[in-house]
Amino acid sequence: MPPRGVKKGTKRARQYEHIKESEKDQGRSEGRAEEIAARTVNKERARSGESRTRSRTSTRDMSSSRRGGQRSGTNRPKGRTRDQLYNEARKLGVDGRSKMNKAQLQRAVDAKK
Repeated sequence: MPPRGVKKGTKRARQYEHIKESEKDQGRSEGRAEEIAARTVNKERARSGESRTRSRTSTRDMSSSRRGGQRSGTNRPKGRTRDQLYNEARKLGVDGRSKMNKAQLQRAVDAKK
């Protein structure tokens, strides 16, 4: 079932089903496939102005379809983006965070926790 706010028979409902089936074909569980599909559709809705509320990362980050798994399947460290780490560092009160790169932010956030 598509996320709330998505009507049956619309482009977003078809997109949700397509992503869900694709994730299941890749071996994800039903629940995980539904979660990934719903998050992707909600992000696309936010980017195109179809949703009432939207987060800054939904609108400023590159689109899910364009990213296409760019943050997975590589040899570099995975996890949160630099912006996500920066926001977490701000909440934790890390000094000098604006001058830090992603690796430094990761270390600082991990040390504060």
